[in-house]
Amino acid sequence: MIVKICGITREEDARAAADEGAAALGFIFARESPRAIGPDAAGRIIATLPPFVTPVGVFVNAPREEILAMIRRTGIRCLQLHGEESPSDTLGYPVPVIKAFRVGESFDPSILGAYALPAYLLDASVPGMRGGTGKTFDWSRAEGASRYGRIMLGGGITPENVALASRTVHPYAFDVSSGVESSPGVKDRKKIRALFESLRNA
Repeated sequence: MIVKICGITREEDARAAADEGAAALGFIFARESPRAIGPDAAGRIIATLPPFVTPVGVFVNAPREEILAMIRRTGIRCLQLHGEESPSDTLGYPVPVIKAFRVGESFDPSILGAYALPAYLLDASVPGMRGGTGKTFDWSRAEGASRYGRIMLGGGITPENVALASRTVHPYAFDVSSGVESSPGVKDRKKIRALFESLRNA
């Protein structure tokens, strides 16, 4: 199972996540996030990553020019767009793009059909928050989304519920942040290890 550990702010956390089996690490460039990181710090961490761990840049309604500059400056090799980006906003980048959707009562999975992307992230809808909420959503609402492409499941994924989430949703990948933290932006290696152990035992 593919796992992305998001909200990386420290080199030791990136190393721990990579060592435990993370296929991707998320670096958040939205300034309002408690897990935000600057380009220079992100670039230093990304330069230390093993070759098969993908650094993902997370943006919220950022201008295209800003995103392109961040790709050049930091070495991110994938984008995760977490705002209200239209289908055309996701096209034309030199790296793959993942579009995030917040799943609430009114979520209609057919909206994914307007996009043509390699993967889609389903995250919990919490007013005033774009991600890292620690909240799960009704996983039955993810049913039907997979017909539009590969689904990443986010929103309150922890070592305690990841196995159930895997059996229930059968996602392509998991996006995990607060569930493996001791505080926002500070990861807990024991929790990361427990997450992967739970997946292996599922």
